[in-house]
Amino acid sequence: MQLSISNISKIPPQENLVIPGEKELQLPEKVLQFGTGVLLRGLPDHLINIANRQGIFNGRIVVVKSTSNGDTDAYARQDSLYTLAVRGIDNGKKVAYDEIISSVSRVLSAQTEWEEILQCAANPDMQLIISNTTEVGIVMEKDNVHASPPQTFPGKILSFLYHRFKIFNGDTGKGMVIVPTELIPDNADKLLSIVLEQAHQHGFEIAFIEWLEHSNHFCNSLVDRIVPGKFSKEEQATNETRSGYTDDLMIMSEHYALWAIQSDSPKVRAVLSFAAANPSVVVAADIEKFKELKIRLLNGSHTFSCGLAVLAGFKTVKEAMANDAFNSYITRLMQEEIAEAIESAGISKDEAISFAGKVLDRYRNPFIEHQWLSICMNYSSKMFMRNIPLLYQYAEKCSSVPALMSLGMAAHILFMRSQQKEENNFYGNNGAPYLLSDPNAAWYAGAWQQHGAGKIATTVLANKEIWQADLNDINGFTNEVNYWLQQLLENGAKQTLQNIQTKTPVD
Repeated sequence: MQLSISNISKIPPQENLVIPGEKELQLPEKVLQFGTGVLLRGLPDHLINIANRQGIFNGRIVVVKSTSNGDTDAYARQDSLYTLAVRGIDNGKKVAYDEIISSVSRVLSAQTEWEEILQCAANPDMQLIISNTTEVGIVMEKDNVHASPPQTFPGKILSFLYHRFKIFNGDTGKGMVIVPTELIPDNADKLLSIVLEQAHQHGFEIAFIEWLEHSNHFCNSLVDRIVPGKFSKEEQATNETRSGYTDDLMIMSEHYALWAIQSDSPKVRAVLSFAAANPSVVVAADIEKFKELKIRLLNGSHTFSCGLAVLAGFKTVKEAMANDAFNSYITRLMQEEIAEAIESAGISKDEAISFAGKVLDRYRNPFIEHQWLSICMNYSSKMFMRNIPLLYQYAEKCSSVPALMSLGMAAHILFMRSQQKEENNFYGNNGAPYLLSDPNAAWYAGAWQQHGAGKIATTVLANKEIWQADLNDINGFTNEVNYWLQQLLENGAKQTLQNIQTKTPVD
């Protein structure tokens, strides 16, 4: 039995399956969404679905498929219904349930159905635009916004908004809230600047420019949820047998979710009413705190520990977290050192430790196979962007050297020891060869060959092209990194992890 509106009533009630009611399938269209990717389907579409079940937002989503790759047949066959399988850990307990998402009303192709998409601009209930066109979507390119369709994402936004402006005669109450979720800094500010530039290039009237700027709300946002997407064929078959229906659009996500949206506007808060049903949605005048927590505790701890994990022979995050010594290392790294470094007027120590606990739940998720080597891609640039600020913050606040951060840096240096095996490809070795996916791989290989283990730490830390500073200037840091590098070379990563508890920090 294929998942569809006509078959909903035939699906037997199940303890861990959330089935939409008839009312939820009839809600008006309030949202225009650019993108059919799994992040949107697994995060905002799910959060709106939760609110609809509680009778709070009471609106559905028209999804725009902007690319020509693939088709929308599966959505048509299933009346845009799909199953989201939520799998994860919450406060140490496993979470596993399936939810049939009914928040999407239809999926339209920008290539063949642009006029129908523009008709949505005439819908007075329409109030929100969300997007995830990847980081290459929000770029300034010349475009014809009168084309059917415009080629660029900003051009499509401009075309839709101009159409709405005309239909409602510039009614200031008919502006939209626009919330991009692309993973770039200040995503909405950048989108607005491009849309305005394109509007000026097209010579649009001053009244529209003013309506565009003052009657619409472009809100920066930050999203955080791992959505691996489709199950394996075996897992898919198991799920379908248990649920009693087939679903070509079924995807999986972790339990944790965050959607931080920047605005202090009462109108924006009213439009984003689904936030009231979801603690995962935060609407705030300043979302920098959430960016800092994510980049330092989640991304930063990943980067401090990924080389160490690979050197210890762990393939996945789940596997590493099952090891008591590694689990202890990354827990203490976040709770004792990173939390200490980021404590500020905007972030309390308790907030940081609480966020770290959620990150640890995510790391322990038994349902996700997160490969450490994937996390090690562009290792040196990630270390610079995510973790070098932490070293300076910690040094400014504390009299001791951060031993666990230092071990992470030592592991980074050892992980980057490699040999060139083929043109432009460098391989490290932890008992088995692994490919370094890092633009600085050749420099590290040359530095190891020239300076050896005795001077490599000082040499790496002194590289101002990579770090934009000489890290040897951080008091005691070089000695601490050297200590851990020697431990890794003499004892191996697994034994070094075991020995951490007995280490006395270098003064």
